[in-house]
Amino acid sequence: MTYQPKSDFLQIIRARGFLADCTDLQELDEKLRAGVTPAYIGYDATAKSLHVGHLLNIMLLRWYQKTGHKPITLMGGGTTKVGDPSFRSDERPLLDAAAIDNNIAAMSRVFARYLNYDDSATGALMLNNAEWLDGLNYLEFLRDIGRHFSVNRMLSFESVKSRLDREQSLSFLEFNYMILQAYDFLELNRRYGCTLQMGGSDQWGNIINGIDLTRRVLDQEIFGLTTPLLTTSDGKKMGKSQGGAIWLDAEMMSPYEFWQFWRNTTDADVGRFLKLYTELPIEECERLGSLAGSEINEAKIVLANEVTGLLHGRGATAAAEATAREVFEKGGMGDDLPRLTLSTDDIGEGVSIVQLITRSGLAGSGKEAKRLIAEGGARMNDAAITDAGLMITAGDLATPLKLSAGKKRHALVELG
Repeated sequence: MTYQPKSDFLQIIRARGFLADCTDLQELDEKLRAGVTPAYIGYDATAKSLHVGHLLNIMLLRWYQKTGHKPITLMGGGTTKVGDPSFRSDERPLLDAAAIDNNIAAMSRVFARYLNYDDSATGALMLNNAEWLDGLNYLEFLRDIGRHFSVNRMLSFESVKSRLDREQSLSFLEFNYMILQAYDFLELNRRYGCTLQMGGSDQWGNIINGIDLTRRVLDQEIFGLTTPLLTTSDGKKMGKSQGGAIWLDAEMMSPYEFWQFWRNTTDADVGRFLKLYTELPIEECERLGSLAGSEINEAKIVLANEVTGLLHGRGATAAAEATAREVFEKGGMGDDLPRLTLSTDDIGEGVSIVQLITRSGLAGSGKEAKRLIAEGGARMNDAAITDAGLMITAGDLATPLKLSAGKKRHALVELG
């Protein structure tokens, strides 16, 4: 019989679909019931913003705190200098210290929307692994830590094996990443009593390394827990769209665009996403997810409002919904639509409609924009665009132009 957890945290995440694997579910359950337990998830600072792919585990940390435990967001100020090779086909570009620090500062704003960073017993901690990684003595690290790792075993991990099987280069720098991540767990246990690392299922091998190292060096019993790697019902990776990543930072993606992403959820995914990305009761998530016909669209609006409200606040959510209703139900412009602002110098003698569609984010390339026009999916001020060679002049922008890609994606182009 499958073990049934008794702690609030494990009961909630299992019921809502967060739980993929755990090193020892029963022992962890007893640990969580015994008192406040610190747990961490690591985030490398490879971009200015987190994206929707990170949101599942941010919600996991939120539930962890709400059920009486202490979440740690570990920023990879040190490991970002190496780059996680897990399930990548190439090496990550290396960033300098200033870029990493700027990314961490920007990412911190998002975490503050979901977690309470205070001095209470369950107050979240934001730490940076550069604190202990930057000062490592290489020879001492090799002697004291490196001797606990088997290269044979490291080569067997799927994240490394898949790269080698495809005969793609894996640098020595990247190969060291899993050792550094394991060392993070050891240091967090030693310094903060952290006994649980959580992450996506692609991190399972790295998590196991950290558990083994901490047991060997500190003789501590610690745990690992992973969430599933999500795909949408049509098999696409969660968080990807035609326009690229779905960013969580309002400076990189407007609240309206973020809201619209969730409003466009496939019918079959609504109930599952409500459980994972909102705090609505499970019964309500299931009721909304079971709606059919036109009623499922109202469930999608609930999903968009709840997810956007957590990240951007209720005011921004209300504005996004109002804009959507203005655009879709009344055929208007909508004050909150994404905007492309051009100067007269930008326009010069004229700019092609293909460039405007691309620069406004409605297409990922000129080729994609031309295909959109050829297939009848591009519109300007709600009229179909039939000529890919159409040129727009400054006079055409005396009032803002509304560009549309299909029925759901819109942007305004205006003179600044």
